[in-house]
Amino acid sequence: MGSLEVQAPSNPTTLDPEKHVINGENAADADELSPIEEVRLTVTNTDDPTLPVWTFRMWFLGLLSCALLSFLNQFFAYRTEPLIITQITVQVATLPIGQFMAAVLPRTQFKLPGVGSRKFSLNPGPFNMKEHVLISIFANAGSAFGSGSAYAVGIVTIIKAFYGRSISFLAAWLLITTTQVLGYGWAGLLRKYVVEPAHMWWPSTLVQVSLFRALHEKDDRRMTRAKFFLIVLICSFSWYLFPGYLFTTLTSISWICWIFSKSVTAQQISSGLRGLGLGALTLDWSAVASFLFSPLISPFFAIVNVFVGYVLIIYIAIPIAYWGLDLYNASRFPIFSSHLFTSRGQKYNITAIVNDKFEIDLAKYEEQGRINLSMFFALTYGFGFATIASTLTHVALFYGREIYDRYRASYKGKEDIHTRLMKNYKDIPSWWFYILLIATFVVSLVLCIFLNDQVQMPWWGLLFAGAMAFVFTLPISIITATTNQTPGLNIITEYVMGLIYPGRPIANVCFKTYGYMSMAQAVSFLNDFKLGHYMKIPPRSMFLVQFIGTVLAGTINLAVAWWLLNSIENICQDDLLPADSPWTCPGDRVFFDASVIWGLVGPKRIFGSLGNYRAMNWFFVGGALGPVIVWLLHKTFPKQSWIPLINLPVLLGATGMMPPATPLNYNAWIIVGTIFNFFIFRYRKQWWQRYNYILSAALDAGVAFMAILLYFSVGIENRSVTWWGTDGEHCELATCPTAKGIMVEGCPVN
Repeated sequence: MGSLEVQAPSNPTTLDPEKHVINGENAADADELSPIEEVRLTVTNTDDPTLPVWTFRMWFLGLLSCALLSFLNQFFAYRTEPLIITQITVQVATLPIGQFMAAVLPRTQFKLPGVGSRKFSLNPGPFNMKEHVLISIFANAGSAFGSGSAYAVGIVTIIKAFYGRSISFLAAWLLITTTQVLGYGWAGLLRKYVVEPAHMWWPSTLVQVSLFRALHEKDDRRMTRAKFFLIVLICSFSWYLFPGYLFTTLTSISWICWIFSKSVTAQQISSGLRGLGLGALTLDWSAVASFLFSPLISPFFAIVNVFVGYVLIIYIAIPIAYWGLDLYNASRFPIFSSHLFTSRGQKYNITAIVNDKFEIDLAKYEEQGRINLSMFFALTYGFGFATIASTLTHVALFYGREIYDRYRASYKGKEDIHTRLMKNYKDIPSWWFYILLIATFVVSLVLCIFLNDQVQMPWWGLLFAGAMAFVFTLPISIITATTNQTPGLNIITEYVMGLIYPGRPIANVCFKTYGYMSMAQAVSFLNDFKLGHYMKIPPRSMFLVQFIGTVLAGTINLAVAWWLLNSIENICQDDLLPADSPWTCPGDRVFFDASVIWGLVGPKRIFGSLGNYRAMNWFFVGGALGPVIVWLLHKTFPKQSWIPLINLPVLLGATGMMPPATPLNYNAWIIVGTIFNFFIFRYRKQWWQRYNYILSAALDAGVAFMAILLYFSVGIENRSVTWWGTDGEHCELATCPTAKGIMVEGCPVN
């Protein structure tokens, strides 16, 4: 048949979707159904292996979506409100485009030289769901599996924009590409343990399955989803002209600052970007959806958990520590800042303590003294320690038996209907993954040995990081597949490398990226494979789309980053940029600070015997013991159903995105999420079911396209509008200290 489909099922089956009959056998037999109720309710037990997947439409829209998302997400990554455009936007937007292409492309069949008598066509028939899934997988790679851009781009940014040093494009590309695909090698070999077994059900994939099914239902209403998407996109596109250019103060409406224009304390409490954000509001969708993603796609119970943890940390713990106890001389520094400071409240001159070898200059370090953190930043690390420890004990106590039982069942249990249907397609040979793993590892070794002057990490560091990532991939995949919780390794990896190999900032972040991102990419790879498993996508198609999309996205990420870093003056230097400049790089600022804390200075001089914050290590102990207490209370009072609902990893990790996220982002995210996922979901459920995800995707797309238009039309030539409404949020005193005798430029002295 005429399609650009290369892969065909090895044993085509005939199927009646109404009767669920495959090869004359009843597909709905009880012993073949998924043992997970959520899967039975969401995923269909049917498949049509004759549907074309490698079509011109899939490759065109998939590559275009991947390229567009990787460009937009890297472009936004440097902005104060770094909107992340995820695959949901592409899921919604490409459906009408795919259907339009199916209607207008010629159905003429033709032959290609070298493929025998097989015929092809640009239009093999109606746009189908399998094409749509593969396009979304491409898009997911373009958004770095929801992270926005490739993690290793941050290394390039801090070298060029923060340390003022250089790295070659080749070294940067090798670093980004290898860290993105290294984990794919061993992840592919683990598919039989965490993808094929029915008990490894990956809850988050069911959201995607539900959305695909909803989008492909017949739409005969007057206000179709496509029409609604277009109307909202135009409105979002038009409105962003105001918060994005003409009236930028709308991004953070900190009205209490306007009333108390000379009060440091009032502005510390009310500033949405540099304080605790009490009363701060926004009319900018990019501020609502930045960092925490769109609130329209987060379930209400998750919003409640984040809200409780956010209030406990931001409005109880930090005020008590800052104003009540003055812990670590907190009043000498801003209450909310991710910068590093001297003991006298001045910003720490990091470049002054870096020598010509890109290592710490201990003599210069002793001159400036120990590094100090704001109370907010210090507590953020403390709660981060507690979150890691509590996740491990919480999962072990509350889900340990379930994980163990399901892991055993995955070996003993019979194949469910979905695994049996996937047997109709050619599997991926193991040697594909072995070759990928060996090739990526060899290239990484070449990078560490022959370009060591640019990445600092020794060859043994690569071996150690790879070993850590490999060992943790299977258990963390099992945890994610059964509980939807994914413990991170970022703090653990940078802590370990900081103890073993201190004084070298780039070596530390490279080790963290290889150790943390290789595991994270492997888990994301397996998650997408489970989506393909449920949607009956040929495995070889899945693998090639993921691999090509990842390499393409990483290359575009680097190209965009290289362009912006070399074209925008003072990019990422918020103290040198104009007040209304969006190029403050909040995420990269935190990444840079981490490289200083864990790599350049080392944890021993921050959280160890030579630092000010040794007590923060007790958060590890508190985080580990917390779930034990909750579990014991649950066992003691089993009739109290509210006790097991106390999820300490979620509560302690509620502010895990801060920094770089600010209270403004959290306030807006919680309010908008509550409106749509509680009130509208509860009282207008049909509207929510039909339009909620469409609304989210259209708002994202409208903001993204207007931001790009503004940059190319007025941003490149620095054409700006100057008036009160473009002069920031008007909370200049929010960054001031309150201790007596501390002198900071632009701040009153107490």
